[in-house]
Amino acid sequence: MARKKKQEDSSPAGSPAWMTTYGDLMTLLLCFFVLLFSFSKMDIQKFKLMVSSLQGSFGVLEAGKTIVDDEFINGSDVGEDSRELGEIQSYYDQLQEYIESNELEEDVHLEIDERGLVVRFLDKVLFDSGKANLKPAAKVVLDEVIRVFSKSEKMIRVEGHTDNIPIHTALFPSNWELSTARAIQVISYFIEIHDVDPKRLVAAGYGEYHPISSNQTVAGRQLNRRIEIILLNTGFSMPESELLEPEL
Repeated sequence: MARKKKQEDSSPAGSPAWMTTYGDLMTLLLCFFVLLFSFSKMDIQKFKLMVSSLQGSFGVLEAGKTIVDDEFINGSDVGEDSRELGEIQSYYDQLQEYIESNELEEDVHLEIDERGLVVRFLDKVLFDSGKANLKPAAKVVLDEVIRVFSKSEKMIRVEGHTDNIPIHTALFPSNWELSTARAIQVISYFIEIHDVDPKRLVAAGYGEYHPISSNQTVAGRQLNRRIEIILLNTGFSMPESELLEPEL
């Protein structure tokens, strides 16, 4: 009995060696995913692809399966996203400086969303009520927007929006026609005056159906009557039914 006890005492203490390696692997994976989540802006679809690729690498997925056919994540994709974000931010800063120096903060607003860089005008900045002819003063602001956007080769989308007050005139039987005509006026100005390639331009008229505020108040309706000029992110796409060609 004494000899047997001595043999048992001589066995290695602690966990098996493979558990140390496994623990290190899990720690590294945890650090990696914490790093991914630390990025403030990351394309969700690409993040899912990255996770899927990693799962496949560790044998979690069956061989040959991916989330999206023929699309993979690599270092160059992440670098390209970072470069694009930096480019968009640079344009944002340039336009914001112009807006502030010309005291346009109440009428022109900038934001960056999933579509890209959005320049939002209250309609009174560019048009008189119920009309689709650009004001002379509006052209000065549009000149600055297209000056900045022309530094890029990205697509430019112009959206027209109205409030829910019906309009019925000989030119514009409804808010659909008014919002569309205003969007086309802006892209026509970019083409005729600034020689922007028409292939880069998209016009969309939404009428009253995409409000950003309540139509129950005067202030809300004022916000809903707007023109949005968007420098589109690479890869952002719109339904073909929304696209309109300018009538020059």
